[in-house]
Amino acid sequence: MNLPWLDPGDAFPEPARAWDARQPAPGLLAAGGALDVDSLHRAYSTGIFPWFSDGQPILWWSTDPRMVLVPGEFRLHRSLRKTIARLLERGDLEIRMDSAFDEVIRACAASPREGQAGTWIVPQMVRAYSAFHRAGFAHSVETWIGGRLAGALYCVNIGQAVFGESMFTREPDASKVALAALVAFCLEHGIATIDCQQNTQHLASLGAREIPRDAFVAQVAQSVKKPAPRWRFEPIYWQRLLPRSP
Repeated sequence: MNLPWLDPGDAFPEPARAWDARQPAPGLLAAGGALDVDSLHRAYSTGIFPWFSDGQPILWWSTDPRMVLVPGEFRLHRSLRKTIARLLERGDLEIRMDSAFDEVIRACAASPREGQAGTWIVPQMVRAYSAFHRAGFAHSVETWIGGRLAGALYCVNIGQAVFGESMFTREPDASKVALAALVAFCLEHGIATIDCQQNTQHLASLGAREIPRDAFVAQVAQSVKKPAPRWRFEPIYWQRLLPRSP
């Protein structure tokens, strides 16, 4: 099966045309194109995302099945619950959004994904998502402990569709705290799913599960039409996960 090559501005193929399990890279949809704001917006709005390494062209993916985390199914393990509650009680925990996006994405680029030796967040991706952030579509969720950035994640948001991208940690559980904060934020704003792209043991342990690509694409098509939330975390949102939190 030939892989479509895109010129900048070209329309993306339908996600259903992505390579299946019989092909060498299941989920691979196209190569080429550009990583400008318009291309990224069109891709995410149709369930497509870029993922490639140094020395490769831009590669576009739409995996089937798709790993998603339904906020109401998030497993807040006892140890993490205790960590969050302790930090809140001490007054040491602050969740900020978008206060240090550039630092967050650079730190994520220095932290390989689970099971990978290198990073897929190559300099071209850093520049692209920094521009996507300035356009209002990429966001960071940051765990600040004692006034220090301890860990964070960044994600994409279009309408009420949220797409998780990457995370890093400098202190134990700090990235998990950021994810818990994102879940609480999504519960507060009625966001149905957080896209996780691909299946990992870590994500599955937190309650993420696979759904068919066509169901995911249909859900995204509806979610992107809705108003986007204001990306600001209020401490009261913790009550979505910790009903007795201060």
